[in-house]
Amino acid sequence: MSYMRTFYRKYKHLFPLAIFLIFYLTVFVYVENRPAYHMHLLASRFDHLIPFCELFVVPYIMWFFYITFGVLFFGIVEKDRDQCYQLSTNLMIGMALFLLISLIWPNGHTLRPAVLPRDNVFTRLVIMIYSSDTSTNVFPSIHVFNTIAMHTAVRHSTTLKKHPWAVRISGIIAVSIVLSTMFIKQHTVIDVVGAMGLNLVTWYVLYRQPQFLTNLREKLVREK
Repeated sequence: MSYMRTFYRKYKHLFPLAIFLIFYLTVFVYVENRPAYHMHLLASRFDHLIPFCELFVVPYIMWFFYITFGVLFFGIVEKDRDQCYQLSTNLMIGMALFLLISLIWPNGHTLRPAVLPRDNVFTRLVIMIYSSDTSTNVFPSIHVFNTIAMHTAVRHSTTLKKHPWAVRISGIIAVSIVLSTMFIKQHTVIDVVGAMGLNLVTWYVLYRQPQFLTNLREKLVREK
């Protein structure tokens, strides 16, 4: 029992995000499987200019590791706890708004190719993604929002300021992930632009208004 108390005191700053993820996944499964009587289809002329390229499935899958590793880094390695609160709050705001939009405004797209142009290990991975994640509830792209939120945190990291190479690598990974969502036809340009616009708002609130973060931190985690 004492070990559990020690663990909680040491990592309690990660608990709000962990609890939120349980809620998020529960609601996400619901919106993915509920019958949608009227689907708002999203597409732009730019989407038809972007070719399908299965190689981008690699950075698309890399997203899962990028976000997981990033959260653990800011929760365990980064000494400035404010940075962890900023990242966690940013991720939660984006995912909460995504769920709200999906609930009240069902959306999707029909850009996925009916027949993939080639048969290789990358197209097979794309098929696996298609089968596990539908082309509905795509706006704004959480893949894009969380990626930019993570790279924003990396750029503001006190620890990583001493390692500019890590920030550059994060930037390359982030750009490749954002592009991957459009090149494997998981998201539309509209989804990507929407996520970027939302990121701009949350960046201003969380990183340009420090008093907001201080007040929020006091509400989320109260020091004993």
